[in-house]
Amino acid sequence: MAQKFGGKYSPDGSTVMPEDRPGPSAYKGATVDPVGARSNVMFVPPIVLAAMSLNDGAIGLATGLVGAGALLLGAWLLRDGLRAQAAYDERRVSRRPGIPRKIFAAAFCGIGAAIAVYKNDPGLIAPMIFGAAAAVLHIGAFGLDPLKDKGMEGIDTFQQDRVAKVVDEAEAHLNAMSDAIKRAGDRQVEARVERLQIKVREMIRTVEEDPRDLAGARKFLGVYLMGARDASVKFADVYSRTQDRGAKSDYMMLLTDLEESFGKKTEKLLLDNNADLTVEIDVLRDRLQREGVRL
Repeated sequence: MAQKFGGKYSPDGSTVMPEDRPGPSAYKGATVDPVGARSNVMFVPPIVLAAMSLNDGAIGLATGLVGAGALLLGAWLLRDGLRAQAAYDERRVSRRPGIPRKIFAAAFCGIGAAIAVYKNDPGLIAPMIFGAAAAVLHIGAFGLDPLKDKGMEGIDTFQQDRVAKVVDEAEAHLNAMSDAIKRAGDRQVEARVERLQIKVREMIRTVEEDPRDLAGARKFLGVYLMGARDASVKFADVYSRTQDRGAKSDYMMLLTDLEESFGKKTEKLLLDNNADLTVEIDVLRDRLQREGVRL
């Protein structure tokens, strides 16, 4: 999330214009990785268990490695589960995760703990107790996965699936743009691409919340973004070799035009949604008046 910007006194002598520096509004689309230190610590127990099993003979080593594998799989699932829940919480309209990763992570954590206990205390009672305790504590620390859809009442699931495909393609184009621009090595251009991506993601959120907007936004999220991706790749190839200021100026003008186009289209989609709501309210008011209900 943090990024260092240079000026005329920086080693490379490049200058970032004030309008290209990310101001307060530029960070409203920024997100923090939900995977924090607590979840990263979960990778420590499998390493410790595997290291302590090296001198326990063949059977002890195999048992320890199986337990470490279960703990490692649980830690990996936990990271994906935290990211999936963050994406679910961020959106007003969202489906529950298809795979309850955090629940599976707790189960594998319990299995790994039970195997670790069994390696030192063969039996059933102690491993079951410690395994169950580890799973319960895992759920208490990280919670459960979202178990129901959010804001999906009255939404056509088929249309929502179409939106998901378009959004996935749009995100792939944005990621390709970011990867290409990194090769150019120009912080000013990277900042402008980030500003465009914020505008694009505003449109994505608008379409996700109302799939009826897909028809109007499909060209922007498909054709326009594909063209922007191709232009970014070509610019990065040229600029990384020649440092051509003319190519940079043309590319920056393209980004400005795209940013304005996406912003205006998003505003139009929002206005159309408000107009649809006004029409529905007027129709409902007329029906109630015909039924003799005074408003």
